[in-house]
Amino acid sequence: MKISATIITLNEAKNIRLACESVAWADEIVVVDSGSTDATREIAVECGARVLENAWPGFAEQKQFAAEHAEHEWIFSLDADERVSDELKSSIAELRAKSAELLADGYYVSRRAFYMGRWIRGGDWYPDRQLRLYQKACGGWQGAYVHESVQMNAGARVEQLQGDLLHYPFADPLEHRRMIDERYAPLAARKSFEQGRRTSRFEIATIGPATFMRSFILKGGFRDGLAGFTIAKLAAHHAFLKYRLLWELQNSESDAARHRTST
Repeated sequence: MKISATIITLNEAKNIRLACESVAWADEIVVVDSGSTDATREIAVECGARVLENAWPGFAEQKQFAAEHAEHEWIFSLDADERVSDELKSSIAELRAKSAELLADGYYVSRRAFYMGRWIRGGDWYPDRQLRLYQKACGGWQGAYVHESVQMNAGARVEQLQGDLLHYPFADPLEHRRMIDERYAPLAARKSFEQGRRTSRFEIATIGPATFMRSFILKGGFRDGLAGFTIAKLAAHHAFLKYRLLWELQNSESDAARHRTST
């Protein structure tokens, strides 16, 4: 069982060394960079990675490009702000000791985030199960705009690995808020719109409080104290902004349709 670890990057000089070191056990490391202007590529080369350059096509497409250019059949996909825990590394080592007929076609891992100085236990953030170890003949990356994931072929067998994938998503809540405002909410609204989703004034008014209650109360975010409260509050902001932007998109569509009819 030979494994290619794949990482996609853009200006990840602060993260790429630790990311590469956490998958040093892999048989190769493939870094696909989309035009970094910092030292990302040079640091990756220092860490023994094979670095490829590819203009940014989108998250799913870039991760699929990395898998297709990997030497080995087994892919372990890592984001630059993630690290493989010792327990997860041990679980993967145990898999590599098994005979091929005992292996599944893909494996989920639980992702645990470090936020506001603590490891998050609740809310919608844990366990954040991700399919990251898989045979590339049995699946591939899909997803428009946001929330890309590996979609396995029909009949593929998928199991869960022990050990967490450690995630360091934001430097602080200000960066978290900025990413919601500039990337996550606009992209999510566009995706929903293109999938035919529409919203209402009532949904816009209620989605924020409902999301907060789900994250902080129903999903146990209160166990994470101030960090859990902040996550729930920003989740509510994300939901509200997403649906407000969706409302704007659908109204623009209606205005355009009325204009075409009037002319």
